[in-house]
Amino acid sequence: MDTPELMFVSMADDADLNKERLELVLEAAGLDLWENDLVSGQVTHKAMKTFLELGFTEDEIVSGVQDIFGLFHPGDLEMVRQAVADHVAGVTPQYRAEFRLRSKAGEWVWFANYGRIMDRSSATPGKRLIGVTFNIHDRKHKEDEIAQINRQLVEQNRLLQELNTTLELLAANDSLTGLSNRRTLMELGANECKRTERFDHPLSLLVVDIDLFKAVNDVWGHIAGDRVICAVAQACAARKRSGVDIVARFGGEEFVIVLPETDGASALCVAESLRHEVAALAVPVDHGGASISVTVSIGVATLHKGSGLGFEDLVNRADKALYRVKEAGRNAVYCADLPQGACAAGQMHCSDPQDCAGGSLLS
Repeated sequence: MDTPELMFVSMADDADLNKERLELVLEAAGLDLWENDLVSGQVTHKAMKTFLELGFTEDEIVSGVQDIFGLFHPGDLEMVRQAVADHVAGVTPQYRAEFRLRSKAGEWVWFANYGRIMDRSSATPGKRLIGVTFNIHDRKHKEDEIAQINRQLVEQNRLLQELNTTLELLAANDSLTGLSNRRTLMELGANECKRTERFDHPLSLLVVDIDLFKAVNDVWGHIAGDRVICAVAQACAARKRSGVDIVARFGGEEFVIVLPETDGASALCVAESLRHEVAALAVPVDHGGASISVTVSIGVATLHKGSGLGFEDLVNRADKALYRVKEAGRNAVYCADLPQGACAAGQMHCSDPQDCAGGSLLS
C-alpha cells in the first residue's frame, strides 16, 4: 500500500509531466500562455515568448517591460480593453482580440489573444483570466495583400465598366454627329415596327438628304462639309421627342427620323418645319466669317398595323419618296402615302410653316 509521501511524490511527478506536455503542445502550436489576476490586476504569468519575439531580452522583460499594454498600437488598445470588459461582464463566452504590438526595433507586429475566465464558479469567481497569445503577422499581411488586390480588382472593374459603356456608345452612335448610327437605327426601328403591330399606333419615318452636298465639299472642302453635316444633324435632333423618337445618320449626308405614334399628316408637318429651319441656317465654314446655306429634300412614309411591312420596307418607301423630290427639283417634301394627284409633283407643304415649329405631333 502506498504511503502518503509516495502518493504526494507521484502526484507531483504527474503534475510536472502534465506541465511539460502542456508546454510542448503550446510550443508546437506557437502559443504563448499568460494569466492575469483580475482582482489585483497583476500579471501572474507573463507571455515571455511574445516579448522574446518582439526582440526583448529576458532581463529586459523582467526589469523594463512590465506593462504589455504600453506596447499596444494606440488604434487597437481600446478595442482590446473592450473585448476584455465584455468577457468579464459575461457578454461574450471567450475573450478574443487581434492587435499590433511595438517591437524593440519600433516595428508593429500583429498578434492575437484567446482567453477565458476559468473560475466563475469558484469561491472567488472571475479572478483568473487565462489565455494564449500567438503571432498572426504573416496572416495579416496576406489579408492586407488580398484586400489590396480586391480593391484593385474593384477599381479595374469600374474602369472596365466605364470602357464598356464608352465602347457601347461608340458602337451605337455616329462619331461625327453623335446621332444613332445605321446599325442602331435598324435595331430600334425593328422594335418600333413590332410596337406598331402590337398597339395599333402609326409609325412614320423621314429620310432627310442635304441637297447638292458634293458641291459643298468641292468648293469649301471636307472640313466645311463636316460642319454642314453637323448643323443639319443638330436641326434634326432638335425635332426629337426625348425617349420617343429616333434620329440617326443613315450615311454620308443622309439622315433618318423615326416618329412613333405619329400619323402621316403630323409627319409631313414635322418634315416641312425641318425643311424651313435648315434653309434658314447659315453655317460658318472658315475662320474668316464665311458661311453657307443649304437645303434638304425629305421623303416621308407611314406604317400602319396589318400592312405586313417591316422596318426596311418603311425605309425603302421613304427613300423612294425622297427620290421623287430629287426628280422634281429638290428642297421639298414628298409623302409616299399621298394619293396620286393630290398635290402637284407629290409635294406637300404646311399651309403655315410656323404651325409646325414645335416639332412632331402625336396622332
